[in-house]
Amino acid sequence: MNRYVSRRFRLLMGIIVLMAVTPAWGQEAIRIGVVGPMRFNYGQEQWNGAQMGADEVNAMGGVKLGNKQLKIELFKADSNEFFSVAAAASAMEQLILRDKCQFVMGGITSEATLAMQDVAVDNKVIFWSMGAAHPELCNRVAENYARYKYYFRGAPFNSYYLNKILINQLRSVAYAMKKNLDIETFKVALLAEKALYVDPMVKEFETLLPKMGMEIVGIWRPLPTAKDMTSELKAIEATKCHIILCIVNGPSGITLGRQYGELKIPAVAMGIITQANSLKFYEATQKMGDYVMTMSLYTPDLEFNELTKPFVDNYLKRFGDLPQATANTHTLIRYVIKQAVEDVGSLDPEKLIPYFENGITKFPAGIAAVGRDELGRPNHDLVWGPGINTGAGAQWQDGKFVAVWPYFKWMSPYWEFSVEPPETPNKMNYKGIVPFKIPPWVMAAYGKK
Repeated sequence: MNRYVSRRFRLLMGIIVLMAVTPAWGQEAIRIGVVGPMRFNYGQEQWNGAQMGADEVNAMGGVKLGNKQLKIELFKADSNEFFSVAAAASAMEQLILRDKCQFVMGGITSEATLAMQDVAVDNKVIFWSMGAAHPELCNRVAENYARYKYYFRGAPFNSYYLNKILINQLRSVAYAMKKNLDIETFKVALLAEKALYVDPMVKEFETLLPKMGMEIVGIWRPLPTAKDMTSELKAIEATKCHIILCIVNGPSGITLGRQYGELKIPAVAMGIITQANSLKFYEATQKMGDYVMTMSLYTPDLEFNELTKPFVDNYLKRFGDLPQATANTHTLIRYVIKQAVEDVGSLDPEKLIPYFENGITKFPAGIAAVGRDELGRPNHDLVWGPGINTGAGAQWQDGKFVAVWPYFKWMSPYWEFSVEPPETPNKMNYKGIVPFKIPPWVMAAYGKK
């Protein structure tokens, strides 16, 4: 074989090998970016949910656009946002400018998400945040729609709705405690991490709790990454409070769960303790996390509708843990993007945005819809309330993670939350809800004589 033929032979073989190892070579796809703190469970949850959603859509043949079937192609970027807002903005730029993503979802901290939001909208790329709760993200849409219309909140609810959920959960817990314990006036300690989204929540609690007849005995603001809360918890114990209302989204939730159980403070620990939503929480707290109650979305047995259990079971089988709200990247890909692109017949953001604004989608955690502000302006925030999308409350009981909230009652002309289970089940009840349990050391301290 002469040298010229040999070169041509090697080139031909190289092309054949490349085609063999790249079956999708040249195939068009919908490019979706996932940006989050990938070294933490929050970012991994976002990526896991996106993988599930993409795999399900691709197994169905992809997304039909005209006479083409487009597959979903995912791109991952580590935001490193617990340590650097600039790094988060850079990660968003990477997904948009280098990876050419047509949609992006992710973000956890409000500080970083605000920065990523600016990058996305300046490049006219649709961005769903999947963890940030500060109202400013959606206020920007209402106040400057032309620029910020490319942003939508995907999860969780904003701080205002999170407060309403916590207040309703607090009422239910207080009702159970009042019924079984010797308590006249409830004393509440606020344990809320130092984070932008928490500030308006703490401010509102300072106003609301006294109106509910509850006394606030103090406010403690540890770092989201705190590895020791002994001083805070001992100071809280000294106040002789009955409830510790927590807002702890960061990894310090493990510290809180372990030390609460070790100290056996005679107060119920409840609120937002994101780490407690993982089935690994019990072992991570050295089996000290029992009786901690947290705002939740998914448990092994809770069913919002017929889509819940298949999603939770498949996620648990694949990843070995429960999905959290950040895993609703699955919902966006499986139920929102696929349907929107097929119905609109385009990937043009200007055509898709009105569709997203008017869409109502059943998904594993309820009904997803975006709303408007009090002036009627579109703000692309999640709609919340009974019959739509409520979230849940769950508690660790004897090493098991079980749903304990919500219950509903009819208050004409609307369904409202109930502080106790209804005497007879109603159509609004979710399957899998069990009674809240008061920690035994709290029962010992305040049990009725």
